[in-house]
Amino acid sequence: MTGPDAPAALHAEGLGFRYRTRGEWALRDCAFTVPPGRITALVGRNGVGKSTLLHLAGGLLRPREGEIRVLDAAPATPAARSRVALVTQDKPLYPRFTVAETLRLGARLNPTWDRATAERLIAGGQIAPTARLGELSPGRRTRVALALALGKRPELLLLDEPMADLDPVVRGQIMGALMTEAAEHGTSIVLSSHVLPELEQTCDWVVLLRDGRAAVCEDADALREAHVQVTGHADQAGTLADHIVVRHSTSGRQLTALVRRCGPLHGDWHLEHPRLEDVLMAHLTEDAPRTPGTPAEVAA
Repeated sequence: MTGPDAPAALHAEGLGFRYRTRGEWALRDCAFTVPPGRITALVGRNGVGKSTLLHLAGGLLRPREGEIRVLDAAPATPAARSRVALVTQDKPLYPRFTVAETLRLGARLNPTWDRATAERLIAGGQIAPTARLGELSPGRRTRVALALALGKRPELLLLDEPMADLDPVVRGQIMGALMTEAAEHGTSIVLSSHVLPELEQTCDWVVLLRDGRAAVCEDADALREAHVQVTGHADQAGTLADHIVVRHSTSGRQLTALVRRCGPLHGDWHLEHPRLEDVLMAHLTEDAPRTPGTPAEVAA
């Protein structure tokens, strides 16, 4: 359960990781804090370090620089291992095991095993307990992997795009189960996904990675409310000089911009409130937010 004194679900400071084989930094000087009890969307373009970050949090990798902590513990230590569950993209499972054998193994390895939760998730996918994992479809193997993770009753659940092989209906069912888990047990969930519309309906915190760093880390509603899409005559672009222009375009003398407000917005603008998806897409498609005053140069 979470409370005012509960430790951060995930905290990084000066975090860096470089793969020896590639010689390039996947993460560098990455710093952020995720509060407990949140469903966090971890977003970023391919190769930006999302999987690396989750593998570091899950204890599969060790930082080259800085530190990362889960529930105020170092990953892979006994204090973290019993409280954190990670589901990776490849979902390593024993293909010769049956579903029932896999759940029994989960029960033996986890003293806090929640049999009812694990079996409920399996039953929801109409998966026979006698079925061998190697014979299941990718989507059903995903259900088994998630059943193992949730059956552990973790305080922090890390999900590295585990639902990419599920159809929209099943993905919606799984997301509903995750939301219920967070609501009933205060479980912190960090979910990496490219399905931005889905994240808007389920996630209440956002960490956006760009160039190996956390460019955004904040409450999802606050992030959306801080942005506004403005449309108006390009001659008044200078009125945006005190704000952060994330993305802008011009058509003739008309300027359209997605703006992160830094105070009152002046000028004769038509305003629209963007969806979280629009805000995230704008931050993902720009190399970096444009500096204040850039639109004035466009109008010149």
